[in-house]
Amino acid sequence: MFKTALKLVIALCCLSICSTYAQQPEKASVSLLTPFRILLPAPDVSIEYIDLDRDGDPDVLRSSTLHGIPVQWIDDDDDMQEGDLEGDMDSDCLMIDRNKDGQYGSGHDLIIDWNDENGDGKPDMQVVADNSGLDDRGRFRAHYMWIIDKDHDQVFNYIDWSTLKVEGWNHAGRCHFFEDYIGQSIMLKSHTSSFNLKDVRYSWENPFLFYDHDNDGLTEMAIRLTDQPEIDHKAKPLPAEGNVSDEMRSFHFDGMINNAYLTFDLDNDNGPSNEFDYDMSLKFSGEGFDYNGQVHKFENIKGLPESRAYFHDSRWRNLSELVYTDHDAAYDLVFQKGQWDECWLTFDEDDDCERWERVEFYDPRDPFKSGVYNGGLDNNPQADVAGDRGEWDLDFSGKGQLYIGPFDGRIHLYGAEWGCWRIDQNATWFQGWQGWRGPNIQPEDHITEEPEIFPTVKYTDKNNNGFFDHVEYDLNGDKEFERVVDLISIEIPDTASLIFTAELAYEDLRDLHTSIANQQWENALQAVKLAEKNRLNTGWYSNLMNPRSLREKYHYGYWLNFYLYMDLRHLGEMRQDKEFIELCDKAYFGNNWRILL
Repeated sequence: MFKTALKLVIALCCLSICSTYAQQPEKASVSLLTPFRILLPAPDVSIEYIDLDRDGDPDVLRSSTLHGIPVQWIDDDDDMQEGDLEGDMDSDCLMIDRNKDGQYGSGHDLIIDWNDENGDGKPDMQVVADNSGLDDRGRFRAHYMWIIDKDHDQVFNYIDWSTLKVEGWNHAGRCHFFEDYIGQSIMLKSHTSSFNLKDVRYSWENPFLFYDHDNDGLTEMAIRLTDQPEIDHKAKPLPAEGNVSDEMRSFHFDGMINNAYLTFDLDNDNGPSNEFDYDMSLKFSGEGFDYNGQVHKFENIKGLPESRAYFHDSRWRNLSELVYTDHDAAYDLVFQKGQWDECWLTFDEDDDCERWERVEFYDPRDPFKSGVYNGGLDNNPQADVAGDRGEWDLDFSGKGQLYIGPFDGRIHLYGAEWGCWRIDQNATWFQGWQGWRGPNIQPEDHITEEPEIFPTVKYTDKNNNGFFDHVEYDLNGDKEFERVVDLISIEIPDTASLIFTAELAYEDLRDLHTSIANQQWENALQAVKLAEKNRLNTGWYSNLMNPRSLREKYHYGYWLNFYLYMDLRHLGEMRQDKEFIELCDKAYFGNNWRILL
């Protein structure tokens, strides 16, 4: 009875999550459970075994899913036996004939190949060839992806088996992504079919590196390097059969990294239910650097030679090397070899970004316009509408160096001509994706409400010495700056010691942020003393008086400083004490309340 009931439950679950891809490829079936695996063969489907190398054991296993999607496994490590229901995931290759045309490795098919590089019986690498049609010579309708599992957790790409589509950005909670972004890993990706690439050793995201510096299984830092391809959009459709020359392939990578994105969890406050919590990102763009010499050899990528006939493009099954920049080399190459035109900084001041890539960048556009592709700071559909601070060095005069602003005690980008902070003080408008992915199962895709007004602070380097000296405030959201502070005129220095980012390890950046947060809090305590000395009631701000983390010291310290400064300045206005007001300005913007104590 128990076995019968169990079989019924399994069958119902299978029916709820199995693919309807062949009938309705544009629609996903409704699923109450997350489908983490492909279905075993239907009970009434006979399994076919094929011995390609004629050694007496099977090399290919063919079957189909409950809904009739043909699949086949290639046994690259020669351990398949008759009676097996599926291949294994250490060194086998799964091919899915999504369009049911009888070909498993051609247009519109999905291929997942695992590789055990060190011979321990567990996969170390995975390649996914998610093909579009042979007539599709462009991008964003296919995937060619390698995952290299450096922390050996055996998590790789994520396929939604209810749709047979790559969905690596799906996640549990806010940011427990099913893709292997968490921990220490490498991802190489091109948004096109492999048969479009002139050289399958290269990729567009080449690579995306995730760093787990403290070995806690979470990611504290990421570097994304991109090689912008030359694309021949006029390339003719590839033939279904026959030889394909390099001239017929539409994508060419020249081995130059043109964009580098670095992002950091400065306070290392990620954890379960908060797996990603980056605080600051840097972007470098320009000619970049040559990575052609970054060749990585592998022993076991090559697949069973007799299986090549199954693949329209079998080149990646014959590789012995990939070309990409690895964990150890990437940071130094960005700073020491990169020839850059621009550097951007974005800081997540409301601490609500839980994306796997980075704190998404604000564009140097209109401070007050908002909305996707509407010409504002959040013109980028992946950017937060409000809550982040962006700064832009558009001539790369600052070389990616940083400094601590004398006027606010925060990290700023040296050489930036200007910057803007859109205030979302309490992360009321939680970082979403602005619907850029379209309908999906994740909650942020159904929460489309965005702020229409927000306070804005603008920073400008008026004297072109690389440091901000001009601060403008629109605190009521009317898109007019009601207050302007010229730091030079109130005798606040607009220079500071430079922080040579190229020389800093991740731990150094963490230490820097820790000292900043502690100093913010120390300044706030001095402001409290001054306010109480002037008989102001500081009890109004009790909710800011008890920080329980480094993040809260940084955040509460800033806002406690600000509110008490406004109170003290208002007190001076009531007293008509111009000297006191001027001293309040100098104390606040100079981070030095002691001049009034």
